[in-house]
Amino acid sequence: MKLTIIIPCYNEEEVLPWTLGKLAVLIERLKKEASTDACLLLVDDGSKDRTWELITEAAKAHGYISGIKLSHNEGHQNALWAGMQESVATCDAVVSIDADLQDDETAIIDMARQVNEGKDIVYGVRKKRTTDTWFKRFTAQAFYKLMKSMDSEIVYNHADFRMMTRRAVEALMQYPERNLFLRGIVRQLGFREGYVYYDRRARTAGESKYPLKKMLAFSIDGITSFSTAPLKFITFIGLVMTLISFVMIIFAIVRYAEGETTQGWASLLVSLWFIGGIITTALGVTGTYIGKIYIEVKHRPRYFVQERV
Repeated sequence: MKLTIIIPCYNEEEVLPWTLGKLAVLIERLKKEASTDACLLLVDDGSKDRTWELITEAAKAHGYISGIKLSHNEGHQNALWAGMQESVATCDAVVSIDADLQDDETAIIDMARQVNEGKDIVYGVRKKRTTDTWFKRFTAQAFYKLMKSMDSEIVYNHADFRMMTRRAVEALMQYPERNLFLRGIVRQLGFREGYVYYDRRARTAGESKYPLKKMLAFSIDGITSFSTAPLKFITFIGLVMTLISFVMIIFAIVRYAEGETTQGWASLLVSLWFIGGIITTALGVTGTYIGKIYIEVKHRPRYFVQERV
């Protein structure tokens, strides 16, 4: 089997030399232990440091390394897409892994074995989240549980560490949407699946490319790209508020008939703030979906390749 290991890179100059060394060892092990010839495709997602220079030097020094540089920072999901689209025609399978190698690269050996046995998609799934901070662990688990509650088929504790055969990637390439959430799209392909469980290591150098702001944005993209549950929830809240308003009208009429009505601003103020908050939230959620429609109908290119090496 011929395998392409896709590595999206964004400002990874500190960790990249170490990563390439670890992957060189992995390539040798893949030949011996899984009858797999592997090569590396590094996708520079518009880095501002020396990442592309390091990729160029490595490609010139080693025949199994190649790279593409995107003309602009298009985000992790688009960088992965670019790597798959670039390599699908020249290999039997692809596997994606982040440049920091927090995901255990040796799990790729077990993935390759499962693909050789007939699996089309093999997911790398974390056993535990002991290397995360308490806050990140809590928010990540909350995200997965929320996605599950919205009928999403997302794999719990799986990020974007997965191996796919050529036919699975070719099927994925037929999805036209620009709002990419690969963790959800890949599950919809329906091909034979396998799982490899591993322990995630701490980052050796550099900084995480997913601070809180990006994590929140990614979560919102994932939820709104694969579920209409927030819109249904708004409808439900609207119906509940309507029922409450009828009850309050009846209550007010009864109290008026009994001559016990009083002038008060507190209840009115609370009601206005409460209803105003619901309306504003509803508009925000609806606007998010409209914004996604706006992006889709323009059908802009996902990325442009500036250089290849």
